[in-house]
Amino acid sequence: MDTPLLETIEAQTGANPSASVIWMHGLGADGHDFEPVVPELRLPSSLPVRFIFPHAPVRRVTLNNGMAMRAWYDILELGGVREDGEGLRDSQSSIEALIAKEVSRGIPAERIVLAGFSQGGAITFQAGLRHPQRLAGLMALSTYLPLAGTVEAERHAANLDVPIFMAHGSSDPMIAIGRAQQSRKMLEALGYEIEWHEYPMPHSVCPREIVDISAWLVKVLGQA
Repeated sequence: MDTPLLETIEAQTGANPSASVIWMHGLGADGHDFEPVVPELRLPSSLPVRFIFPHAPVRRVTLNNGMAMRAWYDILELGGVREDGEGLRDSQSSIEALIAKEVSRGIPAERIVLAGFSQGGAITFQAGLRHPQRLAGLMALSTYLPLAGTVEAERHAANLDVPIFMAHGSSDPMIAIGRAQQSRKMLEALGYEIEWHEYPMPHSVCPREIVDISAWLVKVLGQA
């Protein structure tokens, strides 16, 4: 049975895009959250990119007293000792469907970046490391590696050397930077190369980070 496509918002930096970025928001936000970042990236006109911002499904979040909100998966407790594997895998399937849609629109998988903030970054790892086609890169902002114990067995050879951009705030009160650093070490132990950035900020995005993201996107997408 086909996975229903998520509702999305799209923004293009030029006509006839030669690459796509699928960018997932954090808990309780929606696809509009990172839409304003697109013009701030100031990507070169020679690199027209289609940005796709999906809305996560609305679900009850245990940690927030069962309140219904947009979430890529349930959060059962702080620190992630118990994880919502079913929710993570459901969202993984949803992102795979969006990748397939972009491929059907003429953007090859190797020209598609998966990006995400917080929960969205976790889904970037969950989907990207397991995807059976080589992707252009994975961008994980203020996040961590979910279901870390299953990555080695489930990862796909197509993305063993996929470029990975990780960024985190040194004073993040939501996801401690130590958790992100631990995720980085786990990935490096599995042979992944991480471009790591740390900023003096909380659980957010800062101007310096936007500059670094832009430079990284140009590096991994290059020219069509």
